Amino acid sequence: ILQQLACFIAQQKKPAETPSLLPLLQKSYLKGHTLVFSFQRRNRDYPGIVMVRDPYGNFIMDSLGRYFSVPQLARSINNLPGFLSNGNTPQGIFRMKGYDVSRASFIGPTVNIQLTMPFEKSPKHFYADSSIADTTWNISYYKNLLPKEWKAYYPAYQSYYAGKAGRTEIIIHGTTVNPAYYVSQPYYPLTPTLGCLTSKEIWNEQTGQRQESDQQQLIQAMIKAGGANGYAIVINIDDEQRPVALYDIVPLIEKAQSER
Repeated sequence: ILQQLACFIAQQKKPAETPSLLPLLQKSYLKGHTLVFSFQRRNRDYPGIVMVRDPYGNFIMDSLGRYFSVPQLARSINNLPGFLSNGNTPQGIFRMKGYDVSRASFIGPTVNIQLTMPFEKSPKHFYADSSIADTTWNISYYKNLLPKEWKAYYPAYQSYYAGKAGRTEIIIHGTTVNPAYYVSQPYYPLTPTLGCLTSKEIWNEQTGQRQESDQQQLIQAMIKAGGANGYAIVINIDDEQRPVALYDIVPLIEKAQSER
């Protein structure tokens, strides 16, 4: 935790420049795995967007033939750094394995996507490699999940060190929190959590029925991609003081996927 605090202070003074997103967006990157990309700002008061790529390297499209995306908030209610429990969602790679339904009243009954960080389960589980018999964590395995242009980018290892520091139970879920509490915030109508990735949901206060659900749209996109078996990657793309928009990412996807 102290090591990560020192890094956090240094990043506040002089943030490391985010490498090009193109290597992450190429069809060949982690081919064979479903990928969820959560593109965020450094200032987590501004929501990001989530996109889904299938195991063949194709990004999921919506019913109108556009790239699928929905807004996603990676801000915790305390807005603390990601290496602290209940802080913001750390950047980096998370293992994605299956769905669940939470019993927590503030998360609600919409299906969630299960994630794990390094140290939370075995290396065999995280790297989806049955040949790994060693239960000792080695950062070189994690490094191998990154494109060569990203291997020296220290913020991409936040999820590794957050797991090493003891963080657990970060998932992708909906919410039953009343967005009216946050009407004056830049992330409204999304609602902050205890450090998870959360999608907008609106519930009828009289009937208790769900009226709108970006989380359900995300689940449908995951099903279309072949299921929640792969990796989720959280990236702060820059420090612009506005929400991430689809037009920030689509030209990069099209450029990356046109390259051989």
